[in-house]
Amino acid sequence: MEATEQLVCQPVDAFNPLITTSFQVSCILVISHIFHLVLKPLGGPFAQLLAGIVVGPTLLSRIHSVEDFFIQASSAKYYMFFSFICRMLFMFSIGLETDIPYLRRNIRVVSIVAGGGSILACIISGPLFWLLSKVFRVNNERFAFFLLILTVLANSASPIVIRMIAESKFDTADLGRLALYSALINEMSCVAVIGALKSFTSFSNFGCAVLVVLATVVLIILNKYLSFFFNKRNRNNRFVTNGEVFVIIFLLTSLSLFTEWIGYEAIANCFLLGLMFPREGKTARTLLQKLTYAVNTFILPVYFGYTGFQFNINILFNKLTLALAVLVILVSAATKIVGTFAACHYLKIPWNEALILSFLLNLKGNYDLILINTNPSPDIIWAKEIHNFLLAVVVLNTLITAPVVAILLNKEESFAHYPTTLEILNPESELRLLACVYIPRHVSSHVSLISALGGCPTAPIKPYLLHLVELPKKRKSKLMYHQLEDGDQFSDEEEYGGNDVLEINEAVDSFTSETKILVKQGKLVSSFLTINEDLCNGAEDLRVSVIFLPFHKHQRIDGKMENSMEEIRTINQKVIRHAPCSVGIFVDRGQTGFQHPHGCSSVQNIATLFFGGPDDREALACSKRISMHYQISLTVIRFKPTSSRHNSWINDASHNDEEIIMAISNIGTENEIDNAFVETFYNRYVAQGKAGFVEKYVSDGQETVAALREISDMYSLFIVGKGGRGNSPLTAGMSDWEECPELGLVGDLLASSEMNISGSILVIQRHRHSETEGGFLDD
Repeated sequence: MEATEQLVCQPVDAFNPLITTSFQVSCILVISHIFHLVLKPLGGPFAQLLAGIVVGPTLLSRIHSVEDFFIQASSAKYYMFFSFICRMLFMFSIGLETDIPYLRRNIRVVSIVAGGGSILACIISGPLFWLLSKVFRVNNERFAFFLLILTVLANSASPIVIRMIAESKFDTADLGRLALYSALINEMSCVAVIGALKSFTSFSNFGCAVLVVLATVVLIILNKYLSFFFNKRNRNNRFVTNGEVFVIIFLLTSLSLFTEWIGYEAIANCFLLGLMFPREGKTARTLLQKLTYAVNTFILPVYFGYTGFQFNINILFNKLTLALAVLVILVSAATKIVGTFAACHYLKIPWNEALILSFLLNLKGNYDLILINTNPSPDIIWAKEIHNFLLAVVVLNTLITAPVVAILLNKEESFAHYPTTLEILNPESELRLLACVYIPRHVSSHVSLISALGGCPTAPIKPYLLHLVELPKKRKSKLMYHQLEDGDQFSDEEEYGGNDVLEINEAVDSFTSETKILVKQGKLVSSFLTINEDLCNGAEDLRVSVIFLPFHKHQRIDGKMENSMEEIRTINQKVIRHAPCSVGIFVDRGQTGFQHPHGCSSVQNIATLFFGGPDDREALACSKRISMHYQISLTVIRFKPTSSRHNSWINDASHNDEEIIMAISNIGTENEIDNAFVETFYNRYVAQGKAGFVEKYVSDGQETVAALREISDMYSLFIVGKGGRGNSPLTAGMSDWEECPELGLVGDLLASSEMNISGSILVIQRHRHSETEGGFLDD
């Protein structure tokens, strides 16, 4: 890369280019922030591109004094080098945050969507290349010019797509993730194809390509060892030191500069280094913590702004050039729309989602810009009119497409629908859950649940663990920045939680190393008076199907339950009432209760207590997931009135699950829905030997209590619904000793010290779609 070779102030420069570059960055950041406030519905990249256009030769730099300051003889090299650094860091960050399990599961669908528009672009690029080569009289490097046209048509700018999706809180939706990874696959495919074609043009290029691949593989392996060493070296620290972060960034920069110097583009290398970087431990956590904020608030805005800065509207004053620009933009949009619609039709994706995908994949402004700004050979440069024309096409295409995408994404109905209950979630589809902890003692029970729910490879899981921390009324930092220890962060938010953060991180890292289940961690710092609102909003943004909360009591050594934090109880009650999905409260019994299945030497016995109602069906739906773990033996115990002893409800014939439930839910009673749901479970799991099934006949609450006492020592975990049973005779009279109504009648009885149950308890409430369905009348 030529810009990396000449980073000195030239004698012809009136101002130091470092000063002009810094001032340009400051102007872009300030103006883009103002535009973002005014044009927020149109998306951040649109505002940042517009800020660059305002600073560039289209507006402010048309003034001679401003032009002399910003555009000097060597300033372009500084701008290009700064763009290279930004591009290197955000591509590494994108790789580090890539959801590998999702990509592995959906690689076929993602590849078909990514290739839909690109294949059509390859076909259309031939005639368009012939037309443009005639207009611009391209006689040399025609093949390079063809690849350039092909890339402009086929490429999708993954950083802009990711930014647009993230700002719309669309990145947790299935459609958003499909668009995000389709753009990534599309762009990396373009890089790979162009690089491969270039490598076969000569023996020297092929040798250089092999050298780059070997260097990348060596650095990927080296990073694994460095990550393990840094994690071990900082066992008692929250983060690795700044010096160790510098080592990782230095190696990344060295490989990137080497790749660019040889003649290839480094964005694929940076992405692969982030993609293959070990995710568990303090090293990855530190890199994410340091890079995420910098990339989102500084690097990407400046990168997009510099793209707009290069645009010069004077190129469009020529009628022929304007007509060609409109033609290329329309052809690009048409190939993406038609190709993506064809791919979505093949995959049976709805047309409204296909429309959003096609516009998202039509965003441009990353790899295509790199090729436009790169000389086709050391001795030949692109003609100025070709460079300015293609640059104008890319910028205008994104300026037109970005607002359309933002409007489509901001329509709530296009992505608001997602499973908020386990009952309607397919047992083989991805389960998104949010586990909440306050102190390290809560972590072991919640990761045990995550382990149990994620024990089957065919039933994917996406777990989030949220550390809830109370916001103190007053806080004063005791240390100045220069007084901090190496590796500490000058951030008040990072200090909240004290040493609990370190213990929680250690527990999660140990769990991830043992099970290979990646748990995405977060921290919520808020007043306990309003933390339930923040928690519910976060759960809605993450689109989880269930929230797991810790019980406000813990078991003492003598087996009695002791109150830990009364505030937890109040928060649990508020969350149960207002949660946007199902909620589970976990009562941990410590060593005698439910243990981590992956680390358990013997099979654990779990019982699901089914009395009837929506909450018990939700509990049974949760049990389906848990029963798939090879270290767990599930038994469903259904309690029925004695009067129904002679009524047979189990049909040995197999039925389609959805047809049974949908048909009866429309015309049947609650009891018939329960029968259908249990029958479906029986035919799919019990009849195939995956779970046990027992019926217990009781006449009132006293017999129910007696039956529960009989099984109190037989299971390590009891799963039961909170309520929703109406005036059931099975629980009649049990409300007389109810202490914790958030657990329901049966859950409260099981959690009481009088029952002397050694197993843990999981109480689940199905999502209440309206306050009339149940729940507390007040907080």
